[in-house]
Formats: sequence, C-alpha cells, structure tokens
Amino acid sequence: MHTYPYTITISSEKGGVGKTTLATNLAIYLKAMREDMQVTLLSFDNHFTIDKMFELQKRDEDVPDVHALLMGAKASEVVQTGQYGVSYIRSSTELGDIHERFKGPMTLTRMLAESGISGIVIIDTRPDLNILTQNALYAADRVLIPVKDLPSLENCKNIFALFDQRGIDKKSLALIPCLIDSRIKFDGIFKDQKTLLRAIAVNRGYRCLDTYISKSPKVESLNTNPDGKIYPILTHARSTEVHSQFVEITRDILRSVDATKETRACLYHTWLLEKEANKKESYLARLEGLAERCLICGSVLAEQPDDRSFYFETSDRSARGFLHGNCVSSMLCSALYGLEENDQTFASAKALVTDKVAGAVSILFPRISHESSQLDYRQFNMAGEQLLHKNVEMPGFDAGEFNGIHDRLYLLLNEALAGFEGALRKDSWLSVYPVDPSNPEAVLHEDSYKTIHRLQKHFTEAILSI
Repeated sequence: MHTYPYTITISSEKGGVGKTTLATNLAIYLKAMREDMQVTLLSFDNHFTIDKMFELQKRDEDVPDVHALLMGAKASEVVQTGQYGVSYIRSSTELGDIHERFKGPMTLTRMLAESGISGIVIIDTRPDLNILTQNALYAADRVLIPVKDLPSLENCKNIFALFDQRGIDKKSLALIPCLIDSRIKFDGIFKDQKTLLRAIAVNRGYRCLDTYISKSPKVESLNTNPDGKIYPILTHARSTEVHSQFVEITRDILRSVDATKETRACLYHTWLLEKEANKKESYLARLEGLAERCLICGSVLAEQPDDRSFYFETSDRSARGFLHGNCVSSMLCSALYGLEENDQTFASAKALVTDKVAGAVSILFPRISHESSQLDYRQFNMAGEQLLHKNVEMPGFDAGEFNGIHDRLYLLLNEALAGFEGALRKDSWLSVYPVDPSNPEAVLHEDSYKTIHRLQKHFTEAILSI
C-alpha cells in the first residue's frame, strides 16, 4: 500500500526566532507520544544542528544527504535512523545548484508523494523565501511560523502574500509566539509579549496557536554547553514550562494528523495519477497543451483546481486552458458595465453576468487600429445562435496601460493572444466555453471536443462574414 507523509514546515524570514529548536524538539516529542509512527526531519539550512542532535555515529561523507534527495535519490537511501527513534536526512551546504531543478512550485510535493516515507515529515527552512522554502510551504499540511517580536511578525506578511499570489488556502498557516520572556510586562490590556503578538496577529487576519514557547535559560544551555552537544528539552529540561508547552503543541499537531484523511502529498499524487491515466492519443495532446495558470488571476490551476468553470481556446488553437468562474464573471462585469469591485452595483451586476455566461459561449475579438482599440464581444448559445453583441472601448490597451476597470480583460487578451514584439496576433480571437467545474477536463474528451471544434468553425465564419 502506498504511503504518504503528513508534512510540517517550520518557516520564518527572520533568523533567531527558534525555528530549528522548534523543529528538532517537535520531532522528538511527536516520536515520544506516538512511538509506532515514523517521524522524519530534514533541513534546508546549512548549520547542521539536526545532524549534531540526531546522528548516532560520526558523519560519513559517503552517506547521501538532503542534496541527494532533492536531486532524485530514493528516500530509502538517504533517510537515517537517529537518536530518540527520530529519522533524519543529513544536511548539506551545497543546495545552491538545486534551485534550477526546483523551478516548479510543487516539485517537492511530488517528491514527498513518491518517496514512500510515512508518518510525519518536518522541514526546517532557511530564513528566506527562496524556491526551496516556497516548495516546502506548498507541500505542507501544516506551516508553523515562529514569531518572537514585531519585526518577525511583520515578516509573516510575505508568507501570507505568497499563498495569496498562488491562490492557495491559508488555513495551513499558523503563527506560534516563541522565545517569550515572561518577565516583560506592559500596562493596559496587552499585559505581556504573547498577548500583544497574538492580538496583532489576529488583527491582521493571521491564525495563531493557543500555546506559545517561553524564553528559558535552561533550554538555551542545551544548545551551548562545554560538551559541545545539543540536548533535547524532553530529556534535559522537563522541569521547565517549555516542556509542558511542547507537550501541548505536540498534542495539537497529532489531533490535526488524526483528522487529516488525505494529506497534501496524497491529494497531489492522486491528481497526478488521474492526469496520467487520461493522457491518451489526442486527449493527451490537448491536456499537455493547456495553460498551467488561469490567465486572468495568474493562479496555478494544479494548486487551485476548484472553480475551473470555463475553458478558453484561441481561434488559431495556439493557446488553450481553463479559467476560474469568479475571474471570468468579474472580468466581464467590469468590461461590459464599466464597474469596479468597490462600486455598489458591482455585486448585482456580477450575479447577472454569472447567470448569463453559465450557459453561453463568449467570443472576445479585439479590433486594434491606430485610431482606437475596441473589443468585439459576442455571446452564442451552444447551438451557435448569437445572443448578445456589444462593442467595448479599451482605452490605453495599445499603450499597455491599465485603468482598474479593464485590467482583467487586458491581462487575458495579452496572455492568450500575444504575438511578436508585444502586439496581438493578427485577426486572432478568443472563445470561452462554460464547463462542469467538478470535471472540467471532460470538455476535452473526444465527443465534447468535437462540439467545440464545430462551434469554432461556425464562429470563424460568422466573424469573417462581417
């Protein structure tokens, strides 16, 4: 039976917030509370704390490390059994050449899905948002973001913005106050550091764990001592409140693990298998030629597969793909009615547009001349009968200007119809078809695509006859 790991990523752009302490000790607590579960730890940083803490014998340079894993080595070759029963992958200082291999945001997700590693994987990241960190964030079922002060809290916005840009649900992200000095007190309603940090986080819309990690001289001594070793909190600092805090964090994680029926790696791998199974003959060619993103919002469709309610194809068949229903409705609402999202009538106009386009094919034909730029917009039913015809002025389109109202429309036209030197391909136009969002790829099956092929031919004749 194929196994998929539950992935936890520890991330912060701010150094010194306790990422590695959280990652290493969380691994030990998880293993102690769930002895029969595999817990695997790896790091994209180059400080070798993980190696020093978990290696059972002196480092052997011939043993594969995290670099080998990222270059395609089998997990069985790189995962080592370490101290306290925790599995780990040795660290590397040579991850600079990995970035070229990890251009795609879901590369690590796929590797973990195919690794055969079970249980829980914990990833300790560098204090930046390079491509490896991004991959670790996207692969995670749970992201823990340690914050200890306002600067580290301020940096959190970049991680949340990254998820917004990719259109990924932010429910996996959670802040955890770390290195909190209980001696620091404030006047007013925010009496201490953790209360203040949590209040600011909630005010900004960030989810924050109920617990926190205290600053402790005893815990700090576990990393810096005459022995030159790194000791875990579980065995050497049970008398501190940090021990009970880690117990609470671990229990919270295990509840989440138990409640997760399909991990992110499992879901992604299932999607890959389904995609591979459908890649046959002409259907294969059509799937492989699809745009990876929604050309209106830019979201990667593999990461935001819901609401793929429309299929687009250019008249010359050089560009094809899916669009989010919300993006199409918002775009047409602005283009046809000249409304911005903050206009009072936008919601009602959008509802009307959504209802109309759900059962119609939209044709977008930009007509660009030296005098003006216009969009010839038409709607047809599935029998090829014209339902609507409207000419839409596109001010500033030829000059590459955006005006807030037509931004989505301009993005779509430029992405789908771009030719040489920034100009649109001559006499090319775009057709947008409604599809079943629960199974949008069905539109590319042979019978369904024959209908599209027939309609495309009909639309070409109708447009050229003008």
